[in-house]
Amino acid sequence: MGFERPWLANYPKGIAPEVDLEKYPSIVAVLEETCREYRDNPAFANFGKKLTYAEIDRLSTQFANYLLHELKLKKGDRVALMMPNILQYPIAIFGVLRAGLTVVNTNPMYTARELRHQLTDSGASAIVVLENFAHVVADVVADTALKQVIVTGVGDMLGFPKGPLINFVLRHVRKEVPEYELPGHVRFTETLALGARHQLPAIDIRGTDIAFLQYTGGTTGVAKGAMLTHRNLVANMQQSSVWIGTNATMGKEVIITALPLYHIFALTANCLVFMKFGGLNYLITNPRDMKGFVAELKKIPFTAITGVNTLFNGLLNTPGFDQVDFSRLHLTLGGGMAVQRAVAERWKKVTGVTLVEAYGLTETSPAACINPMDLPEYNGAIGLPIPSTDACVKDDEGRMLPVGEVGELCIKGPQVMAGYWQRPEETAKVIDADGWLHTGDMAKMDAQGFFYIVDRKKDMILVSGFNVYPNEVEDVIALMPGVLEVAAVGVPDEKSGEAVKVVIVRKDPALTAEQVKDFCREQLTGYKHPRYVEFRNELPKSNVGKILRRELRDSAAKA
Repeated sequence: MGFERPWLANYPKGIAPEVDLEKYPSIVAVLEETCREYRDNPAFANFGKKLTYAEIDRLSTQFANYLLHELKLKKGDRVALMMPNILQYPIAIFGVLRAGLTVVNTNPMYTARELRHQLTDSGASAIVVLENFAHVVADVVADTALKQVIVTGVGDMLGFPKGPLINFVLRHVRKEVPEYELPGHVRFTETLALGARHQLPAIDIRGTDIAFLQYTGGTTGVAKGAMLTHRNLVANMQQSSVWIGTNATMGKEVIITALPLYHIFALTANCLVFMKFGGLNYLITNPRDMKGFVAELKKIPFTAITGVNTLFNGLLNTPGFDQVDFSRLHLTLGGGMAVQRAVAERWKKVTGVTLVEAYGLTETSPAACINPMDLPEYNGAIGLPIPSTDACVKDDEGRMLPVGEVGELCIKGPQVMAGYWQRPEETAKVIDADGWLHTGDMAKMDAQGFFYIVDRKKDMILVSGFNVYPNEVEDVIALMPGVLEVAAVGVPDEKSGEAVKVVIVRKDPALTAEQVKDFCREQLTGYKHPRYVEFRNELPKSNVGKILRRELRDSAAKA
């Protein structure tokens, strides 16, 4: 029997099973087309300042010229970017790509140890860093292959008087720029002035060239660079834009980009796909300041927003969010971690728009499955495999499992990475001989071809031989009105091997452990009940807001 694709019968109207993978040879080709067609449209905005596509075209060309002519970088060299969401980021991304170089996205919150690893592993020749984090680069620069450090300030692209004022306040009033010594560094604005003196040469950028080294897997040990080629990302732009494009108007979209651009979700879904649409990416520099974020949202006539569950939950629990104008909003896309039913239902109630869950990985550029855009309400699924993508569920022996059975979710498609940078043995562990990427997520497929994540393979809790999936326990507890956030982990137990422990951030300070246990007794089978309930003021999270269960497990093991 051949490989069956039940999802195709449930594709939204007008979406073909395959996309045109040959239309654009590179991300640069997409950018150049957009800059021609939407020259005068605003492309990126931050702190009220907008840059048009014509300006992005000019500035990214200047930055590319600087890298090629002044730094003399060669095709395939790597350039690290270490910034939050500011206007310099897209200029730098597109500049690096136009020069035929590779972007190494770098989390600005990295410690010196993490940064040293990423810079030495990638062999980056240059780095663009926000001055707030330049002291960390200064700590490690001697151990790296960096030829040039380029420093920028939050206000550098915001114009006069706003830009200098913001820089002054951050440096001298809020004292958010620690002192650093980086002899020979240049300012980002200076690189643009130097680049303006040169002409951009014709560069042969191929689909197989590496566009991004996207580091991942830090939670399972040493971070590895996923090699994402131009072909991988163009494929994913084509796939995602066909899927969400039924719900988008070319040249008219305004997307809120609160997740950082160094994260693959915002990089592809916001920066690249909405660039292809000729849309405006509104960059939020510090979404953790929820009050400031909501104040910003009140000023923006936005049509789309992406985020992770914790971001949506945070917005819903911020005073004033229900007074934001949602009349133009038609697309809310959730990914990066499981969307909880309680959050999705509340989002729909407040905004009138369904929170559509999507699924992907760094290794899949990232989109692999997305729910139909016309979904009437949250359905608990991660959606259907998008065009030109196959998905299946395999057991530990690598056999495909039938409908309804739980196994490891595997993905195949043109968006699957070329492999891990300089780690062929790690690549072989996740991409099998038939080209299937093993995701490490436990899932099942229903008869309609919708996939459901049951949990991470390694997050599964084994209680007396029974599998307990933390997502299920968390989803139930999240329904309690007194709960703000919850995470479930397995802790060692003499009798049952492991027991369920939940860590809760309270919305109602009067909430007790006994109330939580009583609620779970009504909702969950005995072996899924939390044995231990701990209350904390906050949960440990990654920089994109993903709850770090590993840290909770580690602290429970030490206790």
